[in-house]
Amino acid sequence: MANEARAEAKYLRISPLKVNFICKEIRGKQVDEALSILRFTPKKGARLLEKVLNSAIANAEHNFNLDREHLYVDKAYANNAPVMKRWRPKAKGAAYPILKRSSHIGVVVREIEQEDR
Repeated sequence: MANEARAEAKYLRISPLKVNFICKEIRGKQVDEALSILRFTPKKGARLLEKVLNSAIANAEHNFNLDREHLYVDKAYANNAPVMKRWRPKAKGAAYPILKRSSHIGVVVREIEQEDR
């Protein structure tokens, strides 16, 4: 759409579950408020999500000429990416799977409608 911009980071080595907890915190917030929440959240997922959000804001300003003051986080999500499967030896010759999960993190920012301002 004309009044939204998106950004996505793919194949990041963090579990999507860990990032989705942080995504929940910024959904629906104004972009500057969301950035300050991410900046003071002491988690790796917050740093990664902050980069994606900054990219979405830059896309909105540069590609669609949207005003930063009227942008809010419409969608923030972390989807499953390919999982690396490793094996750990266990007792009696058994093998135990280790799943090293990765994520596709995405953010969609949208401009507040004119009548809602």
